[in-house]
Amino acid sequence: MGFLLYDLTFLIVFTILVVIFLYRKRKNLKREGILYLYRTKIGIKLINFVGGKYKRTLKVLSYLSVIVGFSLMIAMIYLLGKLVYIFIQYPAVVKAVKVPPLMPLIPYLPSIFKLSFLPPFYFTYWIIAIAIIAAGHEFSHGIFAKFNKIKIKSTGFGFLGPFLAAFVEPDEKQMNKKKIFPQLSILSAGSFANMVMAAIFFGIFLLFSILTFTQAGATFDTYYYQPVDVSNITLVGNYSVSHLNASSLLTFIDNKKIENNFFVAPPDGNNVNLTQINANNQTFFISIDDLKTQLASEPEQVLLYNDAPAIKAGLNGVIIELNGIKIKNSNALSNVLAGLKPGASVTIKAKEDSSIFEYSFKLAENPQNSSKSFLGIASIITQRSGVSGIFYSIITIFREPGTSYQPRFDGNLVLFIYNLLWWIIIINVSVALVNMLPVGIFDGGRVFFLTMLALTKKEKTAKKLFAIATYIILFAFLLLMLFWFLSLK
Repeated sequence: MGFLLYDLTFLIVFTILVVIFLYRKRKNLKREGILYLYRTKIGIKLINFVGGKYKRTLKVLSYLSVIVGFSLMIAMIYLLGKLVYIFIQYPAVVKAVKVPPLMPLIPYLPSIFKLSFLPPFYFTYWIIAIAIIAAGHEFSHGIFAKFNKIKIKSTGFGFLGPFLAAFVEPDEKQMNKKKIFPQLSILSAGSFANMVMAAIFFGIFLLFSILTFTQAGATFDTYYYQPVDVSNITLVGNYSVSHLNASSLLTFIDNKKIENNFFVAPPDGNNVNLTQINANNQTFFISIDDLKTQLASEPEQVLLYNDAPAIKAGLNGVIIELNGIKIKNSNALSNVLAGLKPGASVTIKAKEDSSIFEYSFKLAENPQNSSKSFLGIASIITQRSGVSGIFYSIITIFREPGTSYQPRFDGNLVLFIYNLLWWIIIINVSVALVNMLPVGIFDGGRVFFLTMLALTKKEKTAKKLFAIATYIILFAFLLLMLFWFLSLK
């Protein structure tokens, strides 16, 4: 809350300063669309120096820039198609995420939409990340323009309230006279720079993570569960049932208005409300709402929690100690449990946020091997594929699964830098991808048109193909918004 208060204060002060600046410089401002542009000569000397001196390097990079540009365009079209598919096929996922698909990345977005899987996004993060990303993106355009002997007329800033944009303005007439490849290299240079910066900051992010974080306990995502045939369920709450299918069982639960009948009051005060399920002469637990959600799709089996010590004690948080033995990671927890017999009394300390809670109970028999002890916790392993899978694998390459990590030094400072680096990487990649969409407002629009012109040799045909591509992309956006709106009902 302390940093949030500072951040909101910074946002207000920054906004006031921007308003004062715009008022004082109003004669030098030019409105273009929804932005007010303030033109300067800042950075032109640097652009001219780099673009004029490192010609051999820039010649090689121009080919890389075009290749990366086309790769990003293909990737973004694929991701957009995949997103449309998800929005149509999986409305539950869309409803859970809540964020409108065309929502710009604004400060506090994770907090506004309660996106717990994202780190905080303060205004401070936003302004630093945008300054880095915009400068690299626009200066790269300018450097490649200078390399191709195109005059840089101005640089400057765009203002939309407290939100900033940067721009480098080449001579459009000179650029339009250039051959297609030089234009492609200049247009794709911004996204190319974003990907280079993402790679650089990614290396910094990994090094920072290794140096500043240490193992601090064992984590778990859920309690131990197993699939159970719906037809084998004989008891739901206090009601006996026999050989019902999913649809009939759901109707039975609704008609009887069955509610949770098993309540756990753990030390952390976060009460757990479940109901008892009997099947196959065993006892299981699940919340009524979760059971009804599973039954709604009429499955033959449902997932139920085993009658385990962890769930009956309401164990939660990061396990940091077991019977006085410090637990640093999931392997340490497994080793300690391996030395305990079923029925052994245990005292577990678990950390939630900054609080430590103590749980005391007896271990049970392992359902798979009665000679081994059983705590009853589990981790959900999510299979990730594609770009997100590669990215996730690299980020977690130095981290053991089921293990919590904490800063070695000042936690607030470490987390601030960690989250800032994370957002710089994500925004760089996002800007690079979106910028290469074949739509007129992005560089990718012009890249697509020039590509069609090179392939067809006819400007009229190229314009038609560009228009078709634009309409397809806009239709995809319309579908996303439509199915997002339907998911709200």
